[in-house]
Amino acid sequence: MSIAENNLVRFISITKKKNGLFANFRVKGMKGGATISSSIAVDINQANANASDTLEKIIEECGRIAVRMAEIKFQFEGLLEV
Repeated sequence: MSIAENNLVRFISITKKKNGLFANFRVKGMKGGATISSSIAVDINQANANASDTLEKIIEECGRIAVRMAEIKFQFEGLLEV
């Protein structure tokens, strides 16, 4: 099973920082016996959405990016993939 099939990407909140608005997501899942937990913050402007859009549209557009980011392979610091 791929990480995208068993992960749960959950919308948490929208935060305003000095460099823009961000939609925050929490990702939890399992792959190969390891439990994965991660937080993802998506810049609303990079998701082809803006503050005047409905909340549903912002969450949907940013959620697509969050799902794509959840599929990224991680590398342990100091170790190379073989």
